[in-house]
Amino acid sequence: MRTDPSPHPTEGFILSQTMLRVRDPDKSLAFYVDVLGMTLLSTFDFPEMKFSLYFVGYLRDEDGPLPTETKARTAFTFMQKGAIELTHNWGTEDDPEFGGYHNGNTDPRGFGHIGITVPDVAAACAYFERMGVAFVKRPNEGAMKNIAFIKDPDGYWIEVLSAKGMVGNIT
Repeated sequence: MRTDPSPHPTEGFILSQTMLRVRDPDKSLAFYVDVLGMTLLSTFDFPEMKFSLYFVGYLRDEDGPLPTETKARTAFTFMQKGAIELTHNWGTEDDPEFGGYHNGNTDPRGFGHIGITVPDVAAACAYFERMGVAFVKRPNEGAMKNIAFIKDPDGYWIEVLSAKGMVGNIT
């Protein structure tokens, strides 16, 4: 435990984003914005390198409105906690030879999942069911109850949990 009263060298650090590569930005944005309810924070295109970045995340009331001026919106985007950076390499959406990205949950395993906290897992899963979202695990399946795993359009897993529900899973 630190006893030094001076600011720690990591003071002010935040986890701003996790990057996921996506095949088709239209499908991914429809999922993250329209289905999961995130906000498109910023888009950046890099024509010379043939890729685009789409930053999505949940806005809190205390964040205030999303800035409209470019520099202010960029600064706002990079100060968000836990945003997702969807990276699209141009052409993958139309390439029949492109096999998709590795989701990390098949061999060789690596990246596992991102997670969202919801007020009510059962209600969220009923909504996801109506929206046609693919499930990996439903809340009452497996050893850990009251959590679910769904898939985004690229097959990345998303854990769906409630803070209150997790208390019963942890001993």
